[in-house]
Amino acid sequence: MGLTAKGQGFRAIKEGWTQKDGKLPVNPSGGLKAKGHPIGATGVSMHALTAMQLCEDAGDMQVANPRLGGVFNMGGAAVANYVSVLERVK
Repeated sequence: MGLTAKGQGFRAIKEGWTQKDGKLPVNPSGGLKAKGHPIGATGVSMHALTAMQLCEDAGDMQVANPRLGGVFNMGGAAVANYVSVLERVK
Protein backbone atom coordinates (compact mmCIF):
# COMPACT_ATOMS: atom_id res chain seq x y z
CA MET A 1 0.00 0.00 0.00
CA GLY A 2 3.02 2.30 0.09
CA LEU A 3 2.63 3.31 3.73
CA THR A 4 6.40 3.28 4.20
CA ALA A 5 9.31 3.64 1.84
CA LYS A 6 10.29 0.42 0.07
CA GLY A 7 12.27 -1.81 2.41
CA GLN A 8 11.41 0.31 5.47
CA GLY A 9 8.28 -1.48 6.74
CA PHE A 10 10.25 -2.91 9.66
CA ARG A 11 10.77 0.64 10.97
CA ALA A 12 7.01 1.17 11.29
CA ILE A 13 6.84 -1.73 13.73
CA LYS A 14 10.20 -1.23 15.46
CA GLU A 15 9.57 2.49 16.10
CA GLY A 16 5.97 1.96 17.25
CA TRP A 17 4.22 3.68 14.32
CA THR A 18 1.64 0.86 14.11
CA GLN A 19 0.67 0.94 17.81
CA LYS A 20 -2.72 2.39 18.75
CA ASP A 21 -1.04 5.65 19.83
CA GLY A 22 1.49 5.64 16.96
CA LYS A 23 1.46 7.82 13.86
CA LEU A 24 0.14 4.94 11.69
CA PRO A 25 -2.11 2.79 13.93
CA VAL A 26 -2.92 -0.64 12.49
CA ASN A 27 -5.56 -3.12 13.75
CA PRO A 28 -6.34 -1.73 17.21
CA SER A 29 -8.99 -4.50 17.38
CA GLY A 30 -6.34 -7.20 17.07
CA GLY A 31 -7.03 -7.87 13.40
CA LEU A 32 -9.07 -10.47 11.61
CA LYS A 33 -7.42 -13.51 13.17
CA ALA A 34 -8.46 -12.19 16.60
CA LYS A 35 -12.06 -12.64 15.43
CA GLY A 36 -11.53 -16.15 14.11
CA HIS A 37 -11.41 -14.84 10.50
CA PRO A 38 -14.98 -15.67 9.42
CA ILE A 39 -14.77 -15.76 5.62
CA GLY A 40 -17.01 -13.17 4.00
CA ALA A 41 -17.72 -11.24 7.17
CA THR A 42 -14.18 -9.94 7.55
CA GLY A 43 -14.48 -7.25 4.87
CA VAL A 44 -17.69 -5.97 6.43
CA SER A 45 -16.04 -6.01 9.86
CA MET A 46 -13.04 -4.02 8.66
CA HIS A 47 -15.29 -1.31 7.23
CA ALA A 48 -17.52 -1.24 10.33
CA LEU A 49 -14.52 -0.93 12.68
CA THR A 50 -13.02 1.82 10.53
CA ALA A 51 -16.32 3.73 10.56
CA MET A 52 -16.45 3.33 14.36
CA GLN A 53 -12.96 4.86 14.59
CA LEU A 54 -13.95 7.81 12.41
CA CYS A 55 -17.13 8.38 14.46
CA GLU A 56 -14.97 8.14 17.62
CA ASP A 57 -17.16 5.30 18.88
CA ALA A 58 -14.51 2.54 19.14
CA GLY A 59 -14.25 2.37 22.94
CA ASP A 60 -10.94 0.94 24.19
CA MET A 61 -9.77 0.51 20.59
CA GLN A 62 -10.17 4.22 19.79
CA VAL A 63 -7.21 6.00 18.19
CA ALA A 64 -6.72 9.72 18.76
CA ASN A 65 -8.30 12.19 16.32
CA PRO A 66 -8.88 9.94 13.29
CA ARG A 67 -9.52 11.74 9.98
CA LEU A 68 -8.96 9.00 7.40
CA GLY A 69 -9.24 5.23 7.58
CA GLY A 70 -7.74 2.78 5.11
CA VAL A 71 -9.11 -0.71 4.57
CA PHE A 72 -7.23 -3.34 2.53
CA ASN A 73 -9.21 -6.48 1.85
CA MET A 74 -7.76 -9.47 0.01
CA GLY A 75 -9.93 -12.40 -1.00
CA GLY A 76 -9.44 -15.84 -2.44
CA ALA A 77 -5.90 -16.68 -3.42
CA ALA A 78 -4.97 -12.98 -3.45
CA VAL A 79 -6.80 -12.49 -6.74
CA ALA A 80 -9.49 -10.14 -5.41
CA ASN A 81 -7.90 -7.11 -3.77
CA TYR A 82 -9.79 -4.01 -2.67
CA VAL A 83 -8.74 -0.80 -1.00
CA SER A 84 -11.23 1.59 0.57
CA VAL A 85 -10.43 4.99 2.04
CA LEU A 86 -12.99 6.34 4.51
CA GLU A 87 -12.99 9.97 5.62
CA ARG A 88 -14.55 11.58 8.67
CA VAL A 89 -16.96 14.32 7.60
CA LYS A 90 -18.13 15.73 10.94
